[in-house]
Amino acid sequence: MKELIKALGSACCMSLLTMGVSAQDANDLMLANGIGLLNVPYVAHTLDQGDQEELIVNCDEVDCTTFVEYALAMSLCPMEDGQIAEGDFIDNVQRVRYRDGKVNGYASRLHYITDWIDNGVRNGYLEDITAQKSNYEQKVSVYYMTTHPSLYKQLTHSQENVAAMKKVEEALSKETYRYIPKDKLPTNGLPWIKSGDIIAITTDIPGLDISHMGIAFYVKGTLCLLHASTVSKKVVVSRTALSQMLKEAEHWTGIRVVRIRK
Repeated sequence: MKELIKALGSACCMSLLTMGVSAQDANDLMLANGIGLLNVPYVAHTLDQGDQEELIVNCDEVDCTTFVEYALAMSLCPMEDGQIAEGDFIDNVQRVRYRDGKVNGYASRLHYITDWIDNGVRNGYLEDITAQKSNYEQKVSVYYMTTHPSLYKQLTHSQENVAAMKKVEEALSKETYRYIPKDKLPTNGLPWIKSGDIIAITTDIPGLDISHMGIAFYVKGTLCLLHASTVSKKVVVSRTALSQMLKEAEHWTGIRVVRIRK
């Protein structure tokens, strides 16, 4: 399996890997590493570069999911003398991006965030906080990718990939998850939501489960979102409260809260 790593020039990925090295709490690491990616450009489809699925690590351009993946992969790395090894980082990107850490075709990538969260909980590096704290439940119903294959390069001309993704969707659609409806999230967040938590935004778009991701960040007591923004076209901290962002987005229905376990 070939690993593709985009060179980042003088502001290389390894400079980002040292962010938050003094933090002891895993959430502090997660937040520090996310802040280390501030202003990185938002670019969609950076993982869809070829016909064959292979690990791509590109800290130079991120979408909302790869932004969270890179921050998480950094935070999971062991540190020695305030540094982490590039190899450990790459291994962790594969660990969080692919089902059980194995690259085995297009469908092995965790495209649906429900699948992404399940993988992290199953493999012990994520904790589903809303599963513990919220009583609001939603049934998973995912089919967007296989009903819109023209939107995905690897599905457009591959019935094999479509069939493989269909099996993934069918398995996920047997599940339910707990979440916080957007009208239940105060401006100042909730006591059990911590800075550095991963925020997955649920949606009512037919066939999708999650439509956006970011990292929780309290700014002067207001729960905001550190995220790769499609509007700002880069990684930013939201200027408005997450609760207000949810209200203004027609198809956003609430959030799931997931926490790193290290």
